[in-house]
Formats: sequence, C-alpha cells, structure tokens
Amino acid sequence: MVKGVVSFGEFVTWYRVTGRADSGGPVLVVVHGGPGATHDYLLPLAEFAERGCPVVHYDQIGNGGSSHVPGADPGFWTPELFLEELDNLLAQLGVADDYVLFGQSWGGMLAAAHASAAPAGLRGLVIANAPASYPLWRAEMDVLRDRLPAGVDATLRRHEAAGTTGSDEYLEAMLVFYGRHFCRLDPMPAPLMATFIETNMNPTVYHTMNGPNEFSVTGSLRDWSVIEGLPRISVPTLVISGRHDEATPAAVRPFQELIPNARWEIFEDSSHAPHFEEPERFTQVLGAFLDSVGATGARTTTLSGG
Repeated sequence: MVKGVVSFGEFVTWYRVTGRADSGGPVLVVVHGGPGATHDYLLPLAEFAERGCPVVHYDQIGNGGSSHVPGADPGFWTPELFLEELDNLLAQLGVADDYVLFGQSWGGMLAAAHASAAPAGLRGLVIANAPASYPLWRAEMDVLRDRLPAGVDATLRRHEAAGTTGSDEYLEAMLVFYGRHFCRLDPMPAPLMATFIETNMNPTVYHTMNGPNEFSVTGSLRDWSVIEGLPRISVPTLVISGRHDEATPAAVRPFQELIPNARWEIFEDSSHAPHFEEPERFTQVLGAFLDSVGATGARTTTLSGG
C-alpha cells in the first residue's frame, strides 16, 4: 500500500493505492460520496487488489487528507471543481489510460459526469447508490419521509422550519431515517462512522453543496443533474442500489434507461451501503463486473504520484 498527495493547483489531493502496480488489469479508482465525506467508508473495496486490480482511494478536496479550504466562497464548491480534481488525479498517478471508476452516492453522479465526456482510458463504470439528479432525489425524500413512523417527519419538519436542526430531538428523528435508508446495521460499521466523524469535523463542503443531512438538500446541488449526459456513456456500466436505499428506484432508473450498456443490480437486504450490508454478494457482483472489463492480465502502467 502506498499513500501520498498529488498537487492540484495550489492545493493537494490525498490518495492511497492498494495492490502492486504490475499485478494486471485496469486500476479501480474509488470516488466517495458526500460531497464533503472521505474515503474511509469505502476502504472494503481495497480487497479487490487481491484479485489483481490495484485500487485507488482518495479524499476529495475539502476533507480528509486533502486540502481544507474553510474560508472559500461558496461558489468555489462546484461539481466542475471535483471533476477537474478527478482528471488531475488520474493524470498524475499515470492511470488515465487504463482505469475503472467506482462512484458511490454523490461520487456516482460525479463518475457518471466524468464518463459522459468519453475519456479514452475508461474501461468500465460502476454507479452505486446514486440518484441521476437531485430533483429526483429530493422528490423521493418526501416519499420516504412520509413512510417514517408516526410523528417522525413532523418532528423533522418542525425543526427544519425553526432552523433548529442541531437539536437533540432533530438528531434523534434523523437517525430513524438513517437506520432505515442509509445503513440498516446496528451498530454502524467503524469505517462508516469514521467518515461521519471526519465530515462533522469539517462540514463546510457538505453543508454548502448538500445541506444539513441526506434528506434535506438545500445547498447548491439541489438542482444538479447528470441525466443529459447519460446517453453519451459508452463503456460497460454496472448500477448498484439497495432495496431500502435512500437512492430509490425512481431516482436510479435513468441510469439503466439512458446508458446504452448498463446493468442494474438491486440488493434486496440493503439500503445505502450494500458493501457492508450484503458484503458477500457485493464482492461477487462487483468482482464479476471487474473480470468482465479485463481486471486481470499484464499491467504496463506504472502508478506514480507527484
């Protein structure tokens, strides 16, 4: 395993590579969610290095080991910034000519936007637990909130209207939603908790772009969509979601309908984190996809940083 940083303008992007550079197959580049989260909760994907596919994790700018920019103007935080960061990372690590992208949640939308530009070295795309647009996401949040136990949504909306989303009562009600639609395991897995802690320590990006929580998107992403670019994605694409996911079937469906070579796998016993909730099936499904796009064989690319 190698850890380091690459320069990104006046900033740095932290990365970690698991696996040998000469072990064969395209590199799997993991794009985490948030925005404003960290790579920690997706560390289980490092196991695919044992299958001969080096795995790259990184922290997006603003959080984790990458540059924090707490004083930036809200307009600094845009999808274009993170797309540029991803392009820069691929180039500086020397993997831009042979890679597979795995994007989870917001990272899935980012990966889809990247793929829609038809980069020559992209071999495959995995979109996990992501909506195709935030308008769809917001509409489906209302559906899920209406199905919460009696009184929970009323409590949430009362505090949202009063601007008291930091109260203990709001947090308690919020956790009811998270326990149903974010991660159904109790206790929550340690890597997922690590990401929560990191995000809460520096919530600038999350609050600016998303809002106070998963189901109240009031930030600059509230109208962002990747739907228009989906027909331009030409690589084999695996779409993953959970039956109880906050990324509901209605929010995910455009990926399957509009990406020409997309296959959709729904994990029946999962919500937003099937790599924890159904790890054996997740490994089987993702492993088969990686094999199908050439995740074995002789490697000619040398991973590098700088």
